[in-house]
Amino acid sequence: MKKNIILIGFMGVGKGTTARAFAKKYGVYNIDTDDLIESKENKEVKKIFAKKGEAYFRQCEQQTADWIEKCVKGTLISCGGGFYKVGNIDKLGTVVLLEASFEWIHKRLKTAKNAKAKLAKRPLFSKEKEAKRLYNEREKAYLKVADVIVNVENKSLDEVIAEIARKCKV
Repeated sequence: MKKNIILIGFMGVGKGTTARAFAKKYGVYNIDTDDLIESKENKEVKKIFAKKGEAYFRQCEQQTADWIEKCVKGTLISCGGGFYKVGNIDKLGTVVLLEASFEWIHKRLKTAKNAKAKLAKRPLFSKEKEAKRLYNEREKAYLKVADVIVNVENKSLDEVIAEIARKCKV
């Protein structure tokens, strides 16, 4: 894989899960932008938001994107839900939108084996109306930056990663 694959999509759609499975099957490295930011800042994302605010976090995302553009090749990169806003996303690799309805994502999180942890990591989902508003706001923006769209609803993980591989010519 010469070009990076950048997974974007709404929180809870399965970007991290998909990235790990894809990396294992195709023998590529995968990194997560939120993990990179947490390592650099030595704080969890929710604590960065709480202590320094969203604007600061978005600066961290842009710094991460700049580093990826300069230093990372042939890697699968899963991104936080707002990472699509970085100014150079089109230069990072093939942008793959993992798409699903809000209702499907919400149900996926609520019925997961580790649902409590998944929901705790995404406190916005405790305010369902706000989460739905944000989903609606981001939906069109995701489509604008995506090179490839993969609908993940009612598909197995193997089907999703095979579709990404096919559409990205891996």
